[in-house]
Amino acid sequence: MSIYERQDSTKGNDPEKVVISAALTGALTTRDQCGAIPYTPEEIAEEAAAAREAGAAVAHIHARTPDGSPTFETETYQQIHDEVREQTDIVVNFSTGAVGTPVEQRLEYVEEVEPEIAALNMGSMNYAKYSEDREDFVFDMVFDNPFSEITTLLEGMNDAGVTPELECFDTGHIGNTRPLLREGVLDRPFHVSLIMGVLGGIPATVENLAHQVRQLPEDSTWQVIGISRDQWPLVSAALSMGGNVRVGLEDNFYLPDGEMAESNADLVAAAAEMARQVDREPATPEEAREILGVDDDG
Repeated sequence: MSIYERQDSTKGNDPEKVVISAALTGALTTRDQCGAIPYTPEEIAEEAAAAREAGAAVAHIHARTPDGSPTFETETYQQIHDEVREQTDIVVNFSTGAVGTPVEQRLEYVEEVEPEIAALNMGSMNYAKYSEDREDFVFDMVFDNPFSEITTLLEGMNDAGVTPELECFDTGHIGNTRPLLREGVLDRPFHVSLIMGVLGGIPATVENLAHQVRQLPEDSTWQVIGISRDQWPLVSAALSMGGNVRVGLEDNFYLPDGEMAESNADLVAAAAEMARQVDREPATPEEAREILGVDDDG
């Protein structure tokens, strides 16, 4: 019997397999920061295919214009989906997160394109980045996600047959699942992403990770998302706890040795190696669909 089978922290995850997600693009990252950020549908698909070969089972995607600006156009998301599906069997996960973009616009491409998974932000918060060197905020926003918009997104995903990924930036966001379950717009088991290290959300510590996991229902699946250099300590902890993990250029540019990654695949390969060091094998997309309860879109 694996040691992970004796740990409550595994929850609904597979103790022997780890689902590695690759966050390929993000909405705020630019090529001025890291030259490997993909912008076009073709570039995103190439990164998805390479990440799959390195051990990723899920590709988390924000659409961009050719100049790198965020876009919520259904046509662009359709092009991305088609390009990715032409090159690889990786699970397709679209973001619905944005500041200042109407919820209807963020739902339209999910309903039309029908990715296998769509990420859903589970609560409102300050969302900021502070530079200690500059002694100033790099950006300072309010990430507004009221229950009315969460419900609208869930209802649309349910109708389209898209699995929601519940993105929780703090423990209170986990608690936000309770009224949604009672209202019947959210069903168990559900899949949770524990996002740690954003200023305005929960600090990125192993103690906080363990605390959040304890709040989850026993049948839920979960992954950790560590931001910037907090990523690797949290990946290590989550792997030992039986959790799934997300890496990628949206969240962090740097490898465990401090060198800048040249691709999303570099980050995925590092996570896959860490998983094998604790006797967990990266799940294939087919295995990930079974673990996460996701229907194949292709």
